[in-house]
Amino acid sequence: MENTFSVAISYHDTLGYIEYDGASRSAHIVLPDEKGRALAEEYLHTTHEILVPHETLLDFSEEIIDPLKDVRSFQIALTRLWEATQVHVDWSRPVEFIKKYPTLDSLPKGGVKFDLTAS
Repeated sequence: MENTFSVAISYHDTLGYIEYDGASRSAHIVLPDEKGRALAEEYLHTTHEILVPHETLLDFSEEIIDPLKDVRSFQIALTRLWEATQVHVDWSRPVEFIKKYPTLDSLPKGGVKFDLTAS
């Protein structure tokens, strides 16, 4: 399993992302909203009791999850981030999109296609 992970997030109408580094067991949160960033940081620095699925969707067991322990724990903790903080994890939005177009004003206008290559 790879030792890093990035995912897009949003808090109300503010877009951002979280980058996890397993080597340093740390998460870097980029979110222009101070309250949302603080909520996410506090959540990720706290252990949680989470029901984790196993073989089937009916096979759960409670586990103590330290979000910064490893990539798996980080990803499991992210599944409950919204519930605890109202910070939404956007699993389908490419992080490169957020890095290139961090605000609505930065989006291409007038039918210009999105380009995620380096500028």
